[in-house]
Amino acid sequence: MADIDRKHNSSPMPGMVPNPDPALDIAKEHQHPHLHHGANAEKGHTEHDHVAYTTGTTKEPHIIPDASPLDDQLHRRHHPERNDIEKSGGLAYDEEKGSMSKPRSSDDPVEVDPQRHGFSNFYAKYRIFFHLAIGMLFTGWWIASVVVHHDDKNWVIPFLFWLAITLRLIFFHVPITIITTPMHFVWNQTGVRVYNILPEKTRLPLGAAITIATIIVGSFASKESADNTRANRAISLFGLIVFLFAFYATSRNRSKIMWHTVIVGMLSQFIIALFVLRTQAGYDIFNFISELARLLLGFAKDGVKFLTTPEIAANQFFFFSVLPAIIFFVSFVQLLFYWGVLQWFIGKFAVFFFWSMRVSGAEAVVAAASPFIGQGESAMLIRPFVPHLTMAELHQVMTSGFATIAGSVLVAYIGMGINPQALISSCVMSIPASLAISKLRYPEEEETLTAGRVVIPDDEEHRASNALHAFANGAWLGLKIAGMIMTTLLCIIALIALVDGLLTWWGRYIGLDGDYDLTLELVLGYICYPIAFLLGVSREGKDLLLVGRLIGVKVIANEFVAFSTLQAADDPESDYHKLSPRSRIIATYAICGFGNIGSLGTQIGVLSQISPGRSGDVSRLAVSSLISGVISTLTSASIAGLVITDQANFATSAPA
Repeated sequence: MADIDRKHNSSPMPGMVPNPDPALDIAKEHQHPHLHHGANAEKGHTEHDHVAYTTGTTKEPHIIPDASPLDDQLHRRHHPERNDIEKSGGLAYDEEKGSMSKPRSSDDPVEVDPQRHGFSNFYAKYRIFFHLAIGMLFTGWWIASVVVHHDDKNWVIPFLFWLAITLRLIFFHVPITIITTPMHFVWNQTGVRVYNILPEKTRLPLGAAITIATIIVGSFASKESADNTRANRAISLFGLIVFLFAFYATSRNRSKIMWHTVIVGMLSQFIIALFVLRTQAGYDIFNFISELARLLLGFAKDGVKFLTTPEIAANQFFFFSVLPAIIFFVSFVQLLFYWGVLQWFIGKFAVFFFWSMRVSGAEAVVAAASPFIGQGESAMLIRPFVPHLTMAELHQVMTSGFATIAGSVLVAYIGMGINPQALISSCVMSIPASLAISKLRYPEEEETLTAGRVVIPDDEEHRASNALHAFANGAWLGLKIAGMIMTTLLCIIALIALVDGLLTWWGRYIGLDGDYDLTLELVLGYICYPIAFLLGVSREGKDLLLVGRLIGVKVIANEFVAFSTLQAADDPESDYHKLSPRSRIIATYAICGFGNIGSLGTQIGVLSQISPGRSGDVSRLAVSSLISGVISTLTSASIAGLVITDQANFATSAPA
């Protein structure tokens, strides 16, 4: 049955044209106490109350229960052609097609490019033949790859690539329900029945017990290695428990915690780690993804060769190797966004987390998008809904941004020599972790507008005219991002040097000089020393102090500075050169996130710009969200300490 969200609708100001959709009316921006969750929502409505009816992502018919004539009149006045809020200029999940698509009324104007009109008609008429040709081409390629390279190439990646293309072509002509309907039937007859048989009071404890058992068995059943003894794993597990207990103890409302979200989030995070770090198939898939990211660096170098010389393009300086890759990647992402590919992937991820973790649609979309497009851009995906987010949803949106890194800087870190499998797997692992940690710290206490559906609104304001326009816009956006990164790094590194100089000068008067100069890194190292211990960092040598320094630098400055410091391990003269493989891998996971003070300003600025009326709420939640995001990243580091058994090989592996 369709979800109903009764919103209080005050009368518009004189001279203002009423917004056709009350959910998008700026005059109804979310203010506390909730106007649209007030007493009238439960007790009925008056002549000034408007009702916004919404539906979910299922195939259930649109039914308005107990609708009065006034309800129907208001509904028809404000929604003449569509009843769902996600249809007001947005993308809705289409179960028949299995994708995110923009619903369009038959009366909506359609802009047609005259140059594409002829080909579009020809393609629409003979689309099946185009798809058959593409399918046969890739089928032949896959068969040839298996025959020619069955001994010296991995068969998993070509097979998955062929399978993805084939299934996509098939579902252009066949509804995906031929697969989802049997799956739903089997699930309803097995999992749902077993779940319903269990007494309600035993469901959560049993789920928690299964999760704990899975983590313990998955962590301790494998044999020990030189640097990953069961004692080290026990410390990592203890640290994970400490993080979760600390957030439970400081929760805003422990009685409102949705334990299903917490349990499934931690279980999903651990299963992803097992798949990536313990199975050959998972390792191969993520290694393939990281290899694609490496190739992007090579493509960007071709552009640098044209602008400069081959010698300069081969230089490993940050300015010539990392920044061009960022500009190209952002431009490429904008092209994928214009084609709808990125929205499709984000939609699939969002539907999974929405279904499995019982979060709202807005939370699922932002959490799924954060590793792909970054903290600011992911919030822009739900721009029409930001004014109406609950406090818990707003907290989650910010936490997701702090817990992961964006794809644009991912390729930069790979270009710096950071382990790509660790970076990519950390981003994916931190998605369910951010949902679990945020809901543990700030549980949902209100009604959510996007409960029951996943919606990615379309951005009509910034829509590109064609692919070339989108690519050019991306190049300009990439230039701004690269410039911001360059100037931020310059200023932060200079500021840290200034602070180090002042601390060193002050420390020499109390005997702290030579090998024990008083610096910001030294101070942060001792402050974060217990955190490094709880992550399971090797206790030999100075590993605990060095990893503690990296965590502190990442939070105070940013992850760029921390990764640059970590890469000093390649210098025999550096203290970080003596880091053990286990400590280096854990440190990579621990600092792989946007959780720093600089990003705090970015989050506040972006969300306040999207919805000025929520700037006060954003500022109140900012510090809590930052801490939640940092801890979400640290839980991924703890789980990496539990799972990785061959750190030396994992850290130095070459692409397949």
